[in-house]
Amino acid sequence: MAEYTFREVIAQAMSEEMRKDESIYLMGEEVAEYNGAYKASKGMLDEFGPKRIIDTPIAELGFTGISVGAAMNGNRPIVEFMTFNFSLVGIDQIINNAAKIRQMSGGQWNCPIVFRGPTASAGQLGATHSQAFENWFANCPGLKVVVPSNPYDAKGLLKTAIQDNDPVIFMESEQMYGDKMEIPEEEYYIPIGKADIKREGTDVTLVSFGKIMKLAIQAAEDLAKEGISVEVIDLRTVRPLDYDTVLGSVKKTNRLVVLEEAWPFGSVASEITYMVQQKAFDYLDAPIKRITTPDAPAPYSSALFAEWFPKLDKVKEEIKKAMYVK
Repeated sequence: MAEYTFREVIAQAMSEEMRKDESIYLMGEEVAEYNGAYKASKGMLDEFGPKRIIDTPIAELGFTGISVGAAMNGNRPIVEFMTFNFSLVGIDQIINNAAKIRQMSGGQWNCPIVFRGPTASAGQLGATHSQAFENWFANCPGLKVVVPSNPYDAKGLLKTAIQDNDPVIFMESEQMYGDKMEIPEEEYYIPIGKADIKREGTDVTLVSFGKIMKLAIQAAEDLAKEGISVEVIDLRTVRPLDYDTVLGSVKKTNRLVVLEEAWPFGSVASEITYMVQQKAFDYLDAPIKRITTPDAPAPYSSALFAEWFPKLDKVKEEIKKAMYVK
């Protein structure tokens, strides 16, 4: 075991897979000469050269489209968006081409691409740079959506995503790139579509994913001191979503709180809430609680942003409400 940062394991995962398969390449803005906008491709240009680590113009529509065509012709592109806010410029290529080509070609073509980069807010960056689109992409059949919360999961999931024969949306966070964790020296993979129980509990189930998992774990640790046992589930993948793990936990604890850094309408939390009431209604001892950002764009003001982003105290308050504890 050795300690690595989130950005380092992203580079490791890509490099390990690229050494095995010459059809894999990385393209995006500043991924080569600058070692990545967040240094998540550091050293890769030196090892693989400019034909496989490709700096692109500021033209997401163009290089997203190029990656789709390349994938249909036998390559396995990794496309880095400087942030997923910018993926909207190329979202037509993702939704109308990458996600649908297998079905529309009757299985004659697949589209093995990983679209990766930061998602959601990263502090005081304003409304157009602080958006979480996990639920947008997860709504589209043909796409897989992965949102890791720590370096260990990120490496194993990214390696699996690169080997997948379908398009995978791999969503990171600027605020996690410096997070450190001990990582095994031996190679490992984590399956897409399998949630992870980060903390066992008996009183209430708390489901989350991505960087806001830090709040979920902290809330569980704080409430344990008050005698409330919180089971914390990290979805890791929101499409396909591991309903079985969530349902199994709810059947044990009889209560559910979902924490998500996204707008409330049509959120991943909404889907989980529906499925739990559909499949485990008789096990619930309290209404399901949902914690999201407000239904408004992220503010730039640091004071307003602090109010907009879900707070630790709010998470603990909603858990206590589910427990009928004041």
